[in-house]
Amino acid sequence: MPTTPVFSAPWRDRAGRLSGLKLATFLFALAPGLWLAGAYGFDALGPKPITALIHATGEWAVRFLLLSLAVTPLRRIANFPKLILVRRMLGLTVLAYGLIHLGLYVVDQNFILSKVVSEIVSRFYLTIGFVALVGLAVLGITSTDGMIRRLGKAWPRLHKTVYAIGVLGLFHYFLQAKIDVSAPVYWTGLFLILMGWRAMQRFRLPMNPFTLLGLAIAASLVTALFEAAWYGIKSGVPASAVLGANLEFYDTLRPAWWVLITGIALPLVNAARLALDRGAKSKPEPRHQPGRDAVPAR
Repeated sequence: MPTTPVFSAPWRDRAGRLSGLKLATFLFALAPGLWLAGAYGFDALGPKPITALIHATGEWAVRFLLLSLAVTPLRRIANFPKLILVRRMLGLTVLAYGLIHLGLYVVDQNFILSKVVSEIVSRFYLTIGFVALVGLAVLGITSTDGMIRRLGKAWPRLHKTVYAIGVLGLFHYFLQAKIDVSAPVYWTGLFLILMGWRAMQRFRLPMNPFTLLGLAIAASLVTALFEAAWYGIKSGVPASAVLGANLEFYDTLRPAWWVLITGIALPLVNAARLALDRGAKSKPEPRHQPGRDAVPAR
């Protein structure tokens, strides 16, 4: 019986074969880091390149976190079970960008670790971000096959803390963004869609293109309300003004509309998958042709 190697290239499956899906995911995970490294090398990150790198790596950590949370909904909605093969890789990518994010902050503080610790303790948004990173590190350490076997039934409960980590990461993103929170609002809207899908699963609500469209609409409305509340609390902008801006199209679309546009992909994917499944079922069975299909007698 073949044994699983201690180390296997991330683009290979458990049998050691090349996996196109895992290879594509691996290259996609590397791409932002390589682009940022190249931009830094060519001095294309503006007057404060380290600050730009800190912000960019933090944003990519949030994006990959949401991608990892999207694996389970997409594999069910699109009936694509092989997506589960890349969930661990995406989770470790989140941790990698988070650690780079912290490392760059240490560089920005001239490697004065006492100052780094003091800033993390005294600045609330840094405390939240650090707690989220510690949580990611725990999930990363316990993501190996050996730890899954050791933890047994406790492993799923532990890894469900990723939802709380997502909330902390997004809150850190909001507080760090300060004035313009359009990007954090958009990613929070997508987080609402992913959590809404899980709520539908938990309460066994029907999953079809119509209910998924309803989920996208509901998430976009909550996103608009959340954005209005945030601006009202942080900057004193009247909520009615922010909500009114969501209805204006002459300048730019607000994040809630982009949440709706992105969320509509779910019912479309689900409808396409259902159509493919019906087409496959409607195909006639191939006729038995004795002259070709019969097994010769021995």
